[in-house]
Parts: sequence; C-alpha cells; structure tokens
Amino acid sequence: MLRYEDDSEVWFREVIDDQIEEARKRAFSIIENAVKQEDGCFVTNTERPQKIRFHGRTIDAYRFICCVLTGEVASRDRVVRHRCHNRRCVNPDHLRIGSQRDNKHDDWEHWAYGTDPDFL
Repeated sequence: MLRYEDDSEVWFREVIDDQIEEARKRAFSIIENAVKQEDGCFVTNTERPQKIRFHGRTIDAYRFICCVLTGEVASRDRVVRHRCHNRRCVNPDHLRIGSQRDNKHDDWEHWAYGTDPDFL
C-alpha cells in the first residue's frame, strides 16, 4: 500500500536527517528553561503549550522535543501523548508518540483513576 506523508512528516524527516545536532541543542535549551515541578513535569512559562520556530516552521515545543529526541515522527495519524496530562510539560520522559486512540484511552484512564506516576 502506498503511503503519502503529510507536510509535517516530510519536515521532521528533513530535520532529523539534516539538522539533528542543531535541533537537539534547541530541544535541550527549551527543557532547561522550563520550570521543574514536584510531579516531574518541566513546564513552560506560557499559558498554553509553548510554540517555537525552527527552520521556517512554527510548532508546539513538546512535539518538537519528542520527535527530535526520539527520532520518531509524529504525523496526523501519530500524535504526541502527554502521560502527565499537562500540555505545557516538555519533559521528554512524559512524552510518547502514539495514535489518537491511545491518546483518548490515556484521557479515559486519567479521568477515571488520575495520573499514574508509574507511567511517568
């Protein structure tokens, strides 16, 4: 089956293949500037998820960090899941790439049982 990539997949593949060192430095800079909380979250000093600009594209900081540090590419079908349920968190240990279904399942478990620290 032929699979077409969306724009973000193409862009991330180019970043990972051609600018990985610069991208990793930028990712770690964002993490270092975040506020470390008792629950392990590294939270940006913004009201909503922080946006960054990198090589001509504006993107959510958490998405950039997850994709750059794992080498995986999130697409329309693959999303970045916050295991801590804090969308301002940029702690790579709290971020996972998965499906929309995985993300919704995480939400249901969080609503029913709260955040499980074993997942973090």
